[in-house]
Amino acid sequence: MNTPSSLPPAEGSVDCTVQGGLLLIAINRPAKRNGFTPKMFRELGEAYTRLDDDPALRVGVLHALGDHFTAGLDLPTIAPLMQRGEKAVPPGLVDPLNLGMDGYRRRSKPMVVAVQGITYTLGIELMLAADIVVAADDCRFSQLEVKRGIMATGGATLRMAERAGLGNALLHLLTGDEFGSAEALRLNFVQKVVPAAQVLDEALRIAETIAAQAPLAVVATRKNALKAVEQGPLAAMQDFITVQQALSRSEDAAEGVRSFVEKRPAKFQGR
Repeated sequence: MNTPSSLPPAEGSVDCTVQGGLLLIAINRPAKRNGFTPKMFRELGEAYTRLDDDPALRVGVLHALGDHFTAGLDLPTIAPLMQRGEKAVPPGLVDPLNLGMDGYRRRSKPMVVAVQGITYTLGIELMLAADIVVAADDCRFSQLEVKRGIMATGGATLRMAERAGLGNALLHLLTGDEFGSAEALRLNFVQKVVPAAQVLDEALRIAETIAAQAPLAVVATRKNALKAVEQGPLAAMQDFITVQQALSRSEDAAEGVRSFVEKRPAKFQGR
């Protein structure tokens, strides 16, 4: 369990901590199972934007305070926005759900997510929108919008089918059933399952390993893999020569060669 250092406001908060090249982004409303309010959505978008805009930050780590990742939307505060067709994240920011919608930026730097306990609706969509997910062995997942008379519109209908196949996705999307970490791992919704007490440490370990690599190469590699998923392998392959040419001329590539010759760890600067 991650314990908040101070009580958040009633409408919750999203708190940021810098740890070396990592930006730790903490969902902080444990008294309400980290249910998301409009304020929290806005602050999450601001945190993701900070990650992309600060050259000193290389990897984001999204986690939650308390026993649970998030129970999803705080419907009494979010429903009016839905009815007006409005989004809680202001235009111009990085969209934490990374949907590529008009008016929003897409994240370029890696995001690792640590989930524990109740991880419902928006929680699943946030982790599917990230790059690597570490789940605690006590997770309880549910994409239960159909039980509330609404549809998942944060990416679940897209990404669950892409990861697990249409039948597996619809099994959970149409029943709104609850499933555990073993099922999430089987369906490729998460990449690792660890004891609950270790979930944030493992996410940080992975993030620190990524942060130690060449930043330009990390961003380019992530972008190309995402393009292959969204646009197909042929589209992604068109970038191979031009991207590799640009990377090979970077200072980091030269440092990579020097470190290999000198048999030492590389010290990359993102240039």
